[in-house]
Amino acid sequence: MDAKTVLNYFKEITRIPRESGHEGPMMEYLQAFADRHNLPCKTDKTGNVLIVRPASPGKENVPALVLQAHQDMVCEKNPGFEFDFLTQAIPYEEEDGWLIAKNTTLGADDGIGIAACLALLASDQPMGKLECLFTISEETGMDGAFGLEAGFFEGKTLINLDSEDEGQMFVGCAGGMDTTATFAFEREPLRKGYTPLKICVTGAQGGHSGDDINKERANALQQLVRFLYTELQYDFQLVSLDGGNKPNAICRHAEAVIAVPSDEVNEMVEDVKAFDKVLRAEFSASDADVRALCEPCSCSEKAIAEGDAATILATLLACPHGVEKNSVDIPGLVETSTNLAAAHIEGDSLKVITSQRSSVVSELHAMAEKVEAAFFLGSFDVEHHGEYPGWKPNLKSHILEVTVDAYKELFGYEPEVKAIHAGLECGLFLEKFPDLDMISFGPTLRGVHAPGEKLELASLDKFVAHLNHIVLNFK
Repeated sequence: MDAKTVLNYFKEITRIPRESGHEGPMMEYLQAFADRHNLPCKTDKTGNVLIVRPASPGKENVPALVLQAHQDMVCEKNPGFEFDFLTQAIPYEEEDGWLIAKNTTLGADDGIGIAACLALLASDQPMGKLECLFTISEETGMDGAFGLEAGFFEGKTLINLDSEDEGQMFVGCAGGMDTTATFAFEREPLRKGYTPLKICVTGAQGGHSGDDINKERANALQQLVRFLYTELQYDFQLVSLDGGNKPNAICRHAEAVIAVPSDEVNEMVEDVKAFDKVLRAEFSASDADVRALCEPCSCSEKAIAEGDAATILATLLACPHGVEKNSVDIPGLVETSTNLAAAHIEGDSLKVITSQRSSVVSELHAMAEKVEAAFFLGSFDVEHHGEYPGWKPNLKSHILEVTVDAYKELFGYEPEVKAIHAGLECGLFLEKFPDLDMISFGPTLRGVHAPGEKLELASLDKFVAHLNHIVLNFK
């Protein structure tokens, strides 16, 4: 196996629709791959696929290795970019040593893990038994890991290929849950003599709500609400509010339609310009492209009733977002956080999506309750769902020792051994397979869960060499 082969498989995968919840084409591709290579394959009722490469002659006594990646990807695109993730191939290009999708997500999270598995399954290298597990809907609730049945695979050692920093070996992760809040509101007619305007906060980097939550990036929804709440001292009507998408992505773009007295339009435009300067100054180092914009628009909808609009803006501004606590045991590790992910109006109701993460179960619940309390004060209906466990580090792990030794042998220095604030499926695997020995690593990805996601090709070379060395020499 080499990096070129892995990259070729990944490029094939970019042509396969695989948005979370719509993994059918990916499932069929994996099943067809197994059939072409005469490899045993099974699919469970949840949609997880397992492809097995039997041990090579003379390697029958080598312990089996389970390699795991998830089939789905986060599907995000830039506003105004016409693209259908369910029918079109991901547009990408190579630039300055990176493979990048400039207007959409690339899907290297976790398509590159799938590609590495396929390259090993198709390889004629001598190796022990490989069981390659491809789970579904990891990005939206870890449905595949939740639905995995005991006995679906036999190996006792698992390598998760869903990490994003080459040279870092992960032995633990955060647990998490989502909290959704809804608010039913009344509507009122647009007032005579009022002009509709669309106000946007846009151009933010966004990113992964676990890996990037501590990078001080702008949350477009939070910043838009901040501006509108300040403007409540003036006389405007809130017509609509929309921003964000996935629970595990930091909001990059949010917009609202408001109606202001026609003789105050210029004043509102100037207020937005002033706020744009504030954003540029505050995020100049961490999110330099974030902007606040204002433009005229047409509007036929009724407005949200004045009191309800004030409640919505105050509650959303009070909702926490960002890092709550850093680990005192592992320097640089976020321990607990929350993400104000999205807000959408559906009929006469506002739905707000948030997600919480923590390596400590009690702190996870406390964070979710803090978010709940903010919404409770605004008389929102609140529901917690999709809780998944963290993965407690085992620094005496055999696969950790094997992985570190292989890295030192190949590259002459030790990799970092870390825990990650993002959620991995490993915690759920451990619940179902208590004796499982696990590690997670991968090539360097940047901008995951947001348009502009990219894969560093030099890191892919190292990742592939490292994984191949482990598989060929495992015992």
